[in-house]
Amino acid sequence: MSSDAIDYGNLDEGRDCNYWELDRTLQFEARRIYPDDEFEWADGVLSEFGAVLGHRMADTADRIDEAGHELRSFDKYGNRRNEVEYHPLVHEQEEIVYEQFGVTHDAFHAPPDREEPVGLSHTLTMQALLSYVDSGFCCPVSMTTGAAIVLDKFDDGDLGEYFEGLTARNLEDHIEGAMFLTEEQGGSDVGANEVRAESTDEDGVYELYGEKWFCSNIDAEGALALARTPDAPEGTAGLSLFLVPRTKPSGEVNDSHFRRLKDKLGTISVPTGEIEFQGAEAYLVGEEQAGFKYMAEMMNFERLTNATGAIGVMGRALLEAKVRAANREAFGTPIEEYPLLRRDLVDMAVDYEAAVAFSFEAARVYDERERTGEDESAAYQLMRLFVPIAKYKTARMAVDTTSYAMEILGGNGYVREHTTERLLRDAQVLPIWEGPSNILALDVLRALNRENAHEALLPYVREKLDAVDHPALEPIAAEVKSAFRDLQDALGTLAVEDEDYAQYHAKRLSDLLFDVVTAALLLGEAQWQIDEEENGRKALVARRFVATRFGDEDAYGVTSGNRSAMEDDVFASIVKYDTVNPASLVDAEAQASE
Repeated sequence: MSSDAIDYGNLDEGRDCNYWELDRTLQFEARRIYPDDEFEWADGVLSEFGAVLGHRMADTADRIDEAGHELRSFDKYGNRRNEVEYHPLVHEQEEIVYEQFGVTHDAFHAPPDREEPVGLSHTLTMQALLSYVDSGFCCPVSMTTGAAIVLDKFDDGDLGEYFEGLTARNLEDHIEGAMFLTEEQGGSDVGANEVRAESTDEDGVYELYGEKWFCSNIDAEGALALARTPDAPEGTAGLSLFLVPRTKPSGEVNDSHFRRLKDKLGTISVPTGEIEFQGAEAYLVGEEQAGFKYMAEMMNFERLTNATGAIGVMGRALLEAKVRAANREAFGTPIEEYPLLRRDLVDMAVDYEAAVAFSFEAARVYDERERTGEDESAAYQLMRLFVPIAKYKTARMAVDTTSYAMEILGGNGYVREHTTERLLRDAQVLPIWEGPSNILALDVLRALNRENAHEALLPYVREKLDAVDHPALEPIAAEVKSAFRDLQDALGTLAVEDEDYAQYHAKRLSDLLFDVVTAALLLGEAQWQIDEEENGRKALVARRFVATRFGDEDAYGVTSGNRSAMEDDVFASIVKYDTVNPASLVDAEAQASE
């Protein structure tokens, strides 16, 4: 092991450290997708944020999760309050995230030391780091940005004060956003929503009536909600979008009843509850009956946030597992020295690399589309395809990774003080937030059928695979090209089969899309790293990913003679970020083929 490798034995646990400096995977992907001038600025900001998270917020998040919050619907005289009584440390978290680091500000207004705003890729990277310590708090942070995106795109200026509040860097002026979609009878079927909006004598001002069943960040002043105006058609076509604050501009509490907070498994730091609108004052966003289209814009960002949040949870869980494996001895030997655990850590690390690569590519094309504003573009088609896949895949991967990290910590991992218990509770909501797996798989079909996303996808993958020319990568690329042909066959089959057949296979199609695109991305990254840094580490990652996704081994590989994941060089490179001489990869490939 060279001096480039990280010695996780120097840590007692996954805190009191700098998450940005330790996560070279996240650094690599951010450097890849940021414009050069933005990354040069952002690198220092991300490092400072990673240090604050590791040395301070890792502790505050644990304490907030343990204590929780309380709802005060009424005061002692029976007057409506609709207030959440937060743990005192929440204010400190808000100061760090909103004021000190401008997470909801810098994509809309120039940071203090820049002349122009940065792209939303920076926001998503900051949120990935934040999720290392608190994916629950990341929820209102994300929804604040999401609500600002909607107002920035579709408000005619009447709600400018709310936009300024959502994007303010001064905490005294800052407000948070929310997205109230779910109704008890509708669930994921948003078109079944029944909350109604009655017009008033004031232009653009309505009164909302009805119930929202799952309202995260329930007390947000910048909450967006879908409702149906009188005589509007059925389904999503009849929905309008409204901004409905907790308090009216006069300072009075709005005419809503916050019935209760949900007693949730995890994400305790974000209060989630039920709201009954009783004539609540609300303000129309854009045009009537265009609400679902507007909310879809926010949903794209929130689904990406779900993916980058999953990355943060996976990264923290993997860090806790690496530290434990380096420090825990069994039978007189650190457990990271045992072949079986080495294989597990290698596969967990490769899963993480895959999740980060795909999610950040989705963030890249999303950011490109946001910067250009073009919907008739390859970036838009790829964004529509990649975003639901990223959310679906990383959510499940986060649950698996945190669960196994807990196992590596043993009994301690099941105890609150050791963090993996909270990570697993928090991760379990990720497959549910922003649409469950089946809904996302159906959205993949819509992207292919309505946006013709395959027209951008096929040349995109082909170009990446054709650019691979290093001898150590060519055999891997050949396997991916074969899987790519399978993907094209699958797309052709679905094009001629009926809708029921396509729905039945939609999730497996999404799996195949993720695996092929991720493999092509990792190969491209490996080629770049060999050419630019003379380092073959990403090549090992790509090789392992392809072997575990597309390999066809007899007896589950037991009879193969393959022992690569247990070798010192492979383990140190993939798990500890040690560098690899690219020439050694060619030699290893030659030996494997003999």
